Amino acid sequence: MSSLITKKFFATIAHPSHFPYSYLKDSQLKAILNKPHKSITANYSSKAIESRYQDKLLQIAKEKGFDSIQELKEHLKEELEEKKKELNKIDPLKELEEYQTKMIEQNPKHFANKNRGPIDASKPQQPFKTLDSFLNVAKIKELSQQEIEYLWRARWSNKENVLSAVVPVDTYNRLIKNAKENPSFVLPLPRTLPLEDNKSENGKVDNEKKADTPFELHYVQWAFPGPNTTHCMLTSLAEYKLHKEFSRPHTTLAFHSELAQDKNIVLMNGQVEKDSNISLQDAQLLLLNIQRFYGAMGESTPISKKRVQLLRDFTKGSPDFNVELLISLSQSMEN
Repeated sequence: MSSLITKKFFATIAHPSHFPYSYLKDSQLKAILNKPHKSITANYSSKAIESRYQDKLLQIAKEKGFDSIQELKEHLKEELEEKKKELNKIDPLKELEEYQTKMIEQNPKHFANKNRGPIDASKPQQPFKTLDSFLNVAKIKELSQQEIEYLWRARWSNKENVLSAVVPVDTYNRLIKNAKENPSFVLPLPRTLPLEDNKSENGKVDNEKKADTPFELHYVQWAFPGPNTTHCMLTSLAEYKLHKEFSRPHTTLAFHSELAQDKNIVLMNGQVEKDSNISLQDAQLLLLNIQRFYGAMGESTPISKKRVQLLRDFTKGSPDFNVELLISLSQSMEN
């Protein structure tokens, strides 16, 4: 009796018409629909198999909300491509951190060891400053664009370690569009030795030493605290690696768009922290590359397209992102 039951059981599961297709996983369906089948006989093709199981496959397609087997196949194909992309993703930040560690170990003289410690998370956060914190917006709206520019530059002219700019609204819109889509990035900053350290034994400048410049990497983060306020914060990657979201920015930029609609300008001010190892010239170079990689200057030239594409590759974790290209594009004088 048991032998008869066993034979019936194997006969049932061996026949395709009795197979429980509704319990198949998507990966198993992909195997049936996409993978070439090895035929038992020369005339038993994959098309014949699909034709034989057509009713069952159509039933599964309907259960999953598709009108045809072809639609199901397309869906599974897209899903497979997405999974491939996920598997191929890299962590560009990890690669960049490894590069930075290597640079510091190989060139200790180039890098000032100045860890400023993390932000104290227990301290209450200060409210962010709007344009009204610096100028009376209601009053300056009565002025011309040129007069506002003059007032804004005069407001910061006698202050140390300060950046300021008047940004055309079209330039700002391009910048912010890419900033919202790519809220973090990393930029290189060349670190040269003092002149005396570049000299050889005979007292002359060693051009090989001078040419072999290491780069310090800086982490760029964007924040949007208010409808007319955008912040861009820069931290050395070494500090970001240590303290993550509690790392102290060495430079903070604030963009104020209260006048964008009426005057077609956005006002920017920035502060470089005195206790950091970043000079005002360093911050200006980083700001220039923020504009270039975030497409503020446009994306019409081949090199500008490469910069913005590299930014997107960083965000997506694309294998196309690499440190050497980042450095090359940041150092190029082309726009």
